[in-house]
Amino acid sequence: MAAGQQWLFAPAKPLVERLGKKFFRKIPARPGVYKMHDATGNLLYVGKAKNLRQRLRSYRVANPERMPRRHLRLVREVARIDFDLCPNESAALAHEARLLRRLKPKFNRAGVWPGKAQFLTWRLTGECVQFSVHETPPVGWERFGSLGGYAPYLHGAIARLLWLALHPQAGFSRLPHGWAHNRFTLPVALACGTREAEVRLALENLFWGQAESFPVWVLACVGDHLPAFERTALLTDLEEIADFTANHREGKPGNGQLALL
Repeated sequence: MAAGQQWLFAPAKPLVERLGKKFFRKIPARPGVYKMHDATGNLLYVGKAKNLRQRLRSYRVANPERMPRRHLRLVREVARIDFDLCPNESAALAHEARLLRRLKPKFNRAGVWPGKAQFLTWRLTGECVQFSVHETPPVGWERFGSLGGYAPYLHGAIARLLWLALHPQAGFSRLPHGWAHNRFTLPVALACGTREAEVRLALENLFWGQAESFPVWVLACVGDHLPAFERTALLTDLEEIADFTANHREGKPGNGQLALL
């Protein structure tokens, strides 16, 4: 939606409708861990916040133009939110990590398993880029991490987006077998031909530079070639990159505790 454009109908506020405005006003502006449950009491999501009031208030408006679809699905299911106060953000992070490993909430991805060290690794050789996940990065490979159990999820999203950027006319329907379901034979090898320098720059920006430029590059490569249902799959992987970028800025990628929000 263009900047300044008015909504014909205001975005939904499902959590305000269920929990009430008073609930959000009474949340303390302190560090802590919040736990989201559905109507039957099942735990959906665990997160930590430096400021619980500020973080939880960000869930009030389910704006489809600004909130990723995965987050929209979460807020539609939430019926109750509990929180535990912590003395500081470090204590909240440790408490979150314990809860994730013990409770394994439905909407959390990273931190749910006490995973071993796993690095995203890649190298460009000739006119080919190889992309993989390694516990011990091989000599001569670039690396990022350790990302723990989150590494395979991020690897899958990046591999699919790289393939699509290099084969924009093919679309998701012609992805290599198993890729759509995150099943890869490692290392993944993608022929990039004369675009080696372009791919190298895209990866460097994603991990160490202007991370926002990576989705922009992918979308520019793809153009308008994809049908609507395939574009939905593309946007899902781009949301994974957006989650990674947001958590990278908070300083989390090195500890394997990348979270949904």
